[in-house]
Amino acid sequence: MTYLHRPIIDTIPAYRQGKPAPISAGARSYKISSNENPFDPLPSVRRAIEEQTLGHINRYPDMRGWDVVERLSARYGVAPEQVTVGCGSTEIITQLISLVSGPGDEVVYPWRSFEAYPIIVAGAGATSVQVANLPDGSHDVDGIIAALNDRTRLVILNNPNNPTSTSLSAQDARRVMRAVPSNVLVLFDEAYFQFNTDPSTSVAMDLFREYPNIVIAHTFSKAYGLAGLRIGFALGAADVIEGMRKVSLPFGVTDVAQKAALASLDVDDELHERVLSIIERRSHIVETLRAQGWTISEPYGNFFWLALGERTDVAAKEFVEAGLSVRVFDGEGIRITVGEPEANDRVIEVCGKLKAMGL
Repeated sequence: MTYLHRPIIDTIPAYRQGKPAPISAGARSYKISSNENPFDPLPSVRRAIEEQTLGHINRYPDMRGWDVVERLSARYGVAPEQVTVGCGSTEIITQLISLVSGPGDEVVYPWRSFEAYPIIVAGAGATSVQVANLPDGSHDVDGIIAALNDRTRLVILNNPNNPTSTSLSAQDARRVMRAVPSNVLVLFDEAYFQFNTDPSTSVAMDLFREYPNIVIAHTFSKAYGLAGLRIGFALGAADVIEGMRKVSLPFGVTDVAQKAALASLDVDDELHERVLSIIERRSHIVETLRAQGWTISEPYGNFFWLALGERTDVAAKEFVEAGLSVRVFDGEGIRITVGEPEANDRVIEVCGKLKAMGL
C-alpha cells in the first residue's frame, strides 16, 4: 500500500473463503470446502424469516439481541449478562482478542487450526504463539502449557479442531486450565461441538463454573445451518462479556439472524436428527477410505482431514476434476466437508483413484 497505514497490515494474509463448486460439464459439482451444513434450512426457520422479519427490515435490529440472549441464558443456566451475540463465532473471537490483547501481548493457540486466528491476532497488534499439533493433528497440550509466559493474554483451544477434526479430552482441557493463571482468559472455540462423538471429549460448560476465566464460543452456522445469516454467541463472566460488547460491531447481528436463531432453538429433535445423519455419513466415508488404505485420525467435526504433505497439490487437482471443491492447505493436507450423499460418494471415488495412483 502506498498510503499511510499500520505497518502490521502488510503482514496479514487475507482470509480465504472456501472455493465455490467447480464448473463441471455434464455433471453436478459440489462445494465441500467450508464445512457448511448440506441440509436445506429448517421449515420453521423459513417461516420465522417470512412471517417475523420481512415487514420491518427498514428498522435496526436489537443490538443486544435480548430475545436470543435470554433464551440462551435459560438453556445454559447462566445470567443474561453472561451471554453476548456476534456475526458468527468469528466475530465473537475478534471481540475477545480485541478486548484482551494489543502490541506486546501474546495469544497462544494450536496450529494448524482455524485460519482466522492469526489474522485476528495480528489485526489487534498482538503476537501469535502457534503451538504445532501432534502428528495425529491433535493439540500439543504440553507445548501449549510450555508457551505460557507473562505476556500471554489469551489461550485458544479449538474443539473439535479445525481443520484436523480432532477432539480435546476433558483431562487435557483441565490440565490447561490448571496451568493458566486465573487472570488470563481461555477461549474454548466449540463451533462443531454437536458433531463430537468422542466419549472423553472436553465439554467447556462442565468447566465453566469452576474456572471463571473461561469464555465459550458457539455458532449457529454449522449444526444449525445458518452460515449465511451470521450469528454466533459467547458465554463468559459478566465483566468479560461487557468488555466484549464494547468492541463489538454495532447492529452487527441482523433481526433476520436473530429470529432464525430463535426458531432453530425450538426444534432440537429435528436438529438432532440432522446431526446424527451427518455423523453417520462421516463414519461411512472414513470407514470406506480406511478400507482403501488411507490412514485417517478419527474425525469429530462435520469434516475430516487427509494428511497428504507434499502430495497435497496432486490430490487437489483430482478433486477439482471430479467437480469437488475442497479446502486445500498447501504442503499439509486437505479438509473435506461431509456433504450431500452424491458428493460423499464422489469423494470416495476420488480417494480410491488416488490410492490406485500410489498416493
